[in-house]
Amino acid sequence: MGSTMHIPAEALPPPSAHAGAWPWIRSRLFSSPLNLLITVLLAWLLLMAVPALVEWAFIKANFTASNAMECRASAGGACWAFIVEKHRLILFGTYPFDEQWRPLIATVILVAVIACSGMRRVWNGKLAVIWTAGLTAVALLMWGGVFGLTYVENARWGGLPLTLILATFGIAFAFPIGVLLALGRRSKMPAIKALCVVYIELIRGVPLISLLFMSSVMLPLFLPEGFTIDKLLRAQIAIIMFAAAYIAETVRGGLQAIPKGQYEGADSLGLNYWQQMRKIILPQALKIVIPPLVGIFISLFKDTSLVVIIGIFDLTLAAKAALSDAAWRGFGVEAYLFISLIYFAFCYSMSKYSQVLEKRLATGHAR
Repeated sequence: MGSTMHIPAEALPPPSAHAGAWPWIRSRLFSSPLNLLITVLLAWLLLMAVPALVEWAFIKANFTASNAMECRASAGGACWAFIVEKHRLILFGTYPFDEQWRPLIATVILVAVIACSGMRRVWNGKLAVIWTAGLTAVALLMWGGVFGLTYVENARWGGLPLTLILATFGIAFAFPIGVLLALGRRSKMPAIKALCVVYIELIRGVPLISLLFMSSVMLPLFLPEGFTIDKLLRAQIAIIMFAAAYIAETVRGGLQAIPKGQYEGADSLGLNYWQQMRKIILPQALKIVIPPLVGIFISLFKDTSLVVIIGIFDLTLAAKAALSDAAWRGFGVEAYLFISLIYFAFCYSMSKYSQVLEKRLATGHAR
C-alpha cells in the first residue's frame, strides 16, 4: 500500500457573529448588566472630564505671557508660560546657568546607557565598558575641574540629572547587593543567614524617610573627628540599602520557586555552588521575578523625590523653588503636572520594557 501524506486543513475563519469590532465591544463592555453600568459611568466621566481638560490645557492655555499677572488675565486656561520661563530651573536646579549644557549632556548619556543596557546583544563584557565610559563621562561633566570645565560642587546639582543619578546608582548597586542578601538568607551557614535576615527585616521595617534622616543627621555623629561624607553620598547609600532589602526578598521568592530537581541536576553535573547559581538557578529565578523587580525599580525612581526632606535639590524641590518666585506664584498645578509627566515617561518606559523582556525570556512556559 502506498503511503499518503497528511496535509493539515487550513484554519477556518471565526463565525461572522463573533468577528469584527461590535462583537468585541459587546463581549467586553456590555456582556452583563454590571459591565453595562460601569461602561456607561466611565463614558460619562470621560465625556465630562476630557473636553474640560483639553480646553484648560490647550485651547485656553497661555504659552507666551511674560509674568503671572498677564497669565492670570488670559482666558482662564493653563499658564504654560510659567514652564517656558522656569523650565531650566526645574530641570537643572541651581546648577550654574551658563554651564547647564553639561547636565543636559550628562542626562542624555545616562538615558543612552540605560537604553543600551536593554539590548540583549550587549549583555556581555561590552556592557561593563559602556557603563564605565558613560558614568565617567557623567562625572566629568557634572563635576568638571578638568579639560577646561569649571568645577561645580555637587551641592549645586539638582533637578532631573540629580534624580536620574540617584535612581541609576541606586538600582545599579542595590541589585547585586540584593541578590547576595537573598542567597545569604537561604544559606546553610547560620551566621551568614542570621546577618542577612537581621539586615533585611530591619531595613524593611522602617520607612525610607527614616533612613534618609539617619544618614543625614545621625551618621556624621558616628564618624571619626575630621572625617566627613558628602550629604549626597549619604543619601545615595541610604537609597541603596533600602532598595537592596526589598530586592533581596523578591529574589528569594524567585529562588524558592525553582523546582528541587534543578538543584539536583546542577549537583549531578558536578558544578560548585557559585557555578550552580550563576549558570542554572539565578537565571531562572530572576526571569520569574521580572515584574516585581521592575515594580521595585519604578518605586525607587519615584522615591528619590524623598531626598527633598534633607535639602537635596531634586526635581521636586526644583519645582518648589521655581514656584517661590514672587513674579510667578500660584501655578503649582502646572509645575507639578510638568514633573509628573517626566516621572510618568520614565516609569512607563521601564514598565513597557519589562513586558517586552518578560515575553522574550518566557521560554518553556508559553502555551
